[in-house]
Amino acid sequence: MKEEKRKTVKFTEVGLAKLPDNKPAVYKIFNQEGNNVYTGVAKRGRVEERLKEHLPGGTDPISGGAKVQIQQKSSIADAQKTEAAIIARSKPRHNKQGK
Repeated sequence: MKEEKRKTVKFTEVGLAKLPDNKPAVYKIFNQEGNNVYTGVAKRGRVEERLKEHLPGGTDPISGGAKVQIQQKSSIADAQKTEAAIIARSKPRHNKQGK
């Protein structure tokens, strides 16, 4: 299987604008210490838009975010499966447990 593209940028509007948007993606928001505080999924064409919702003042803000890393996937189903595995393993504090 082909390795999915990963990219890490600052958790700011400028940083988010640098992310590829051409495939579904799993994203992880990290705090200053490098801990995963939130993991989510974005559909193809919505990566930047979805992450902007998590910025301060957005519709679904995540406090303490410093960096975001995305991992592109070939399908939304694959992205959702990866998201569930990451949440189960790392238990980010802003994710609802048991999802």
